[in-house]
Order: sequence, then structure tokens, then C-alpha cells
Amino acid sequence: MPLMAATGEPILQARRVLREVFGFEDFRPGQEPAIAALLGGRHALTVMPTGSGKSLCFQIPALVTGGLTVVVSPLIALMQDQVAALRLAGVAADCINSANDRSDNVAAWRRAAAGETRLLYMAPERLMTERMLAALARLPVAHFAIDEAHCISQWGPAFRPEYEDLCRLRDLFPGVPIVALTATADRVTRDDIAAKLFGGRVEQFVLGFDRPNIRLTVQMKSGWKRQLRRFVARHQGESGIVYCLSRKKTEETAAMLAAEGVRALPYHAGMGKEEREAHQNTFMTEPGVVVVATIAFGMGIDKADVRYVFHTDLPGSMEAYYQEIGRAGRDGAPAEAHMLYGFDDIMMRRRFIEEEDAGPERKRREHKRLDALLGYCEAPACRRIALLDYFGERTAACGNCDGCLRPAKRHDGTEEARMILSAVHRSGQRFGAAHVIDILRGSETERIVRLGHNRLPVFGAGKARGKNDWRSLIRQMVATGLLRLDIAGYGGLGITDEGFALVRGEGTFHYRADTVVTPPLRSIGEARREEPSDTLTGDQAALLDALKALRLELARERGVPAYVVFQDRSLIDMARRRPRTKEEFAEVNGVGAAKLEQFAEPFLAAIDAALSEAR
Repeated sequence: MPLMAATGEPILQARRVLREVFGFEDFRPGQEPAIAALLGGRHALTVMPTGSGKSLCFQIPALVTGGLTVVVSPLIALMQDQVAALRLAGVAADCINSANDRSDNVAAWRRAAAGETRLLYMAPERLMTERMLAALARLPVAHFAIDEAHCISQWGPAFRPEYEDLCRLRDLFPGVPIVALTATADRVTRDDIAAKLFGGRVEQFVLGFDRPNIRLTVQMKSGWKRQLRRFVARHQGESGIVYCLSRKKTEETAAMLAAEGVRALPYHAGMGKEEREAHQNTFMTEPGVVVVATIAFGMGIDKADVRYVFHTDLPGSMEAYYQEIGRAGRDGAPAEAHMLYGFDDIMMRRRFIEEEDAGPERKRREHKRLDALLGYCEAPACRRIALLDYFGERTAACGNCDGCLRPAKRHDGTEEARMILSAVHRSGQRFGAAHVIDILRGSETERIVRLGHNRLPVFGAGKARGKNDWRSLIRQMVATGLLRLDIAGYGGLGITDEGFALVRGEGTFHYRADTVVTPPLRSIGEARREEPSDTLTGDQAALLDALKALRLELARERGVPAYVVFQDRSLIDMARRRPRTKEEFAEVNGVGAAKLEQFAEPFLAAIDAALSEAR
């Protein structure tokens, strides 16, 4: 695409690009202020939920400003898909990566050096070489965009050290605005990114984290295969994603579901590229397909009608869990996020953290992040309160989680909670759960004696309970907001205002004593589900199927994933509008100038054929 004319207010130019290139009439929440910051030459840290259009926050400024925007992306498949989508929209984009032939990478670089490319995608390992940095310094670099920016804070230095090395960019390219984007970053992670990447000087744009249409459920494992089969049977004919921890388990689980008559396809990084793409296209295009995947699946996928995400194993953190469940229910209709976890999962996750080639500080943080996820799993009441509180957002009880719909039997633990709060307060609000439990159980460890905590009035007051009981109580108190966990510090427990109120005799605390058996929720067929107001009619649904089939055909001709041609939301809008002319087709959500020229004719023909057949 040619440079935009340097006339008019930059945000007005941005709106013109949004409409003419990408085919959207208005910005989604959170996009405009981030774009305005970048166009104003300022750094931006943007946290927006999965599927909310983060990519436009740097793609539009790239076209308005001109010059070269360098995009850092962690996955080759993701950057290839984004480049393919941009090219179909008429945008000059390229990627340089190890999957390309050397001649292709050389040609891509020559286009960038000649000023023909607006967006150049590459992995951090490729960007942060001295040779590449020196070459870029000779070009008019307009912006840097760091996608999946939480990796700067959360990935260990032994895994992707170049992600942390990106912090050099602000010194190497002074005056070049940098935008960092992620769907999942708690306050600690945001502050860490701001400090490392921007030296603290950055505008932060954080969109709300709530996805109220997704029902949240957590169960302890008690025969996970049976639990999964029963869950999937309740969603017969619906699209879903099942996450497994290992490649082997992914293959075995897909085979197990297929034997039950479910159209289940595996997806993991160990599969060949062609097979992965074939499975992804089938999932995107055909109804009722279930993908059984490792975390390799999901980034960049925008399928509107995923009705559930099922975790057969405990995710690595609240951030990972939030990002993965965010792939469900993007059409706003009811969806489910169902997680299983067991004690083996907890031990395995602890072992993963300890075996990581990282320093003690990072390991300590990751243990505390895992503690927060376990607190969510054991939340005695509304899960959404616990989930959103982790990201710094407050909400009332949601009425759409197992904690609200089928609360587990709870017991009055007010006395025990006050004992915990007393131990935390009297020991200075700076010690972790293990030390607090030692105080309560009367364990005269060397540290307890040295600090004089064996002389506290609460010392030994809880010796009748086991350590696991106290751990569970503390996690539930963190989950319900009576205690706060200092992830950024040394994992110490602090008392919140609500906790101090409980100490003063205001309110009560109830806990779930048994998290192993959770009563099943009503099935989707039994529960009354509110249908979205824009549900397709029978004829529109039939047309949508025909449009998806055409999309897949066109995608295969071009060698790209189906959703790169049009996302589901565009096809849904098309099925609803049923355009008959090129002018009407131009009004469809997501149809810009380039796609209008390429795709109006075949899609209008398909619509005509479907309407004629319906008559």
C-alpha cells in the first residue's frame, strides 16, 4: 500500500485507513488511544483481551506514518499468517525467519531496504543480532511493535533470552516509538515490562478483562478421561478446544474422542507443517470439530463459535489460563471454560519451575504465580471475582461459574481465618505461607526460634490441623481477597482492608473443605441458555456454511489458513446482510479495498447461488 497522504489530523488518517484498508467502520474499545499515542511519537503498553484487535494498534500507525515498522513475534506460524492477512488487505508486509529459504529472506530484506515494505515481521532472535540492528539503523524505522510482550517478563532467560534483550531497543533507536502488546499481564508483569522495555516512561492502556459469557468451572481430577468424555458428550456437534500438557497425551486424547464418534483432531508442534495447517483449516471451516492441542495452538486463531475450552491439566499460570479460555465464545454467545487439576499437576508444575534454567528470583515469582492459580482453583465462592481480582479488576458475583451456580459445601472458617490473620500480622506481614503455617502448628524451626515467633500468642494455636489444610485455607483467603500475595517481593502475605475488617469482627469467612468432588453443572441441554439477539436464521446458517466452504477453497488456492481470507465475524455479517452488489459487499465488516477487488465476485456468486437454491 502507498504511504498515506501527510494531510489532516493523524487520528483522522487512522480512521480512513481503518475503513479503506481493513474494512471496519469504527475502532474497537482500547484501539484508538493506543494508536493516538504511537502516532504522537509516544511509547505504549497495550493490554487487551484475546480477539479484541491488538494488531491494528500498530498496523494502522505503520500505514499512516510511513517508513518501516518492525514487528517482533514469537512464533513463525503466527507471523506468517499475519503477513498473509496483510497482503490480502493490500498492505506491503514481509517476514524474515528461519522457515524461509535464504533467497526469500534476502528478497524480503531488499524490499524493506528499498522502502517498499511497511511492516517487517521477525523473531527476537533474528532482530537482536548486531548485524540486523546495524542494518536497521540505516533505515527510516518508524516504530517497533513487540507482540506477546508478557514474554519479556515471564519467559526465562534460558528459553528466549532475546525477548529480554529487546530492552536495548529504546537506547539503540532513540526517538522511535515502541508499542508492546499482550492479552495477559497482571500488574506485576505490566510494571516489569514498563521498567525493562521503557525505563518506566510509557503510557499504559489496559482494557477490561471480563468475558461474562464464558462459564467458569474447575474440578479436581477423578478419572480425567471419563470427565472429559462426559463433558464433550454434552457439547455434541459444537466446536471446542481441549488442551493437554504433552504431545503424546494430545495424540492419545484425540484418538480416544474419535473412538467416541467425536470429530477430534490433534495439533502440536511435533506434527508436520502441512498436517497442522490442514487440521487448523478444518477446525476453522467446518462445524463441530474439536481440536486437541498443546499450547502451540491458539495464537492468532479467531474462530467466533468455539463453544468451550477444556483443560485436562493445570495451566502454567493465571495469565496462560486467561489467554487460553479467551479463545471461547468470541461471538458473545454462551461458552464454557472447564479445567481439571490434581495433586500430580501441582507437583509437576512445581518441578517444571525448579528444573528451569533460571535464577532464584524468577523461580520464586513463578511459584507465587502458581500459588495464585491454585487459589483460583480453590476459590470458595465466585470464580470470576478471583480471576479478575488477579488482574486488578473488581466485580460482583457473576452468576455464571460453578462457584455461583453449584457452590460446593462450605464451612465456617472465620475462627481459623482470624488465626491466620493474627499470625500474618504479628509476624510483620512479610513472611510466606510456609512460615505462617509453622507458627500456627507450633513448629520450632531454627528460623521460628531465631525470630522469636515461638513466643507469639498464636504460636501452636492451629496444631490440630495438618499443613495441607492450612495451605488450602490460606489460598482460599488469597482468592477471596482477605490476604494479598506479594509476587513482586518475596512471596510474603499481607492483610487487605477486608482482612482487617474480619479481624475487627466484621463479616465471616467460609471455605470449601473438599475440592475433590464437585457436583456436575447442569448440561447445556438442560440449562436455559440465552441466545444472542443476532442469532442466524436457518437460511442464514446454511448460507454461512456455503461461505465457509468457499473461503476454504480460496485459502487453499493461496496457500494460507482459512481465517486469513476472512474471519468468521466477516462471514457471519455477510450471511446476515446477503449483499447482491459490489457496493453492498463493500459494507460487510472486514471488507477493505483490496479484499473487495479480490473476493467480491466469488462471494457474490456464492450468495446468489444459495439464494436461488433457497427459492
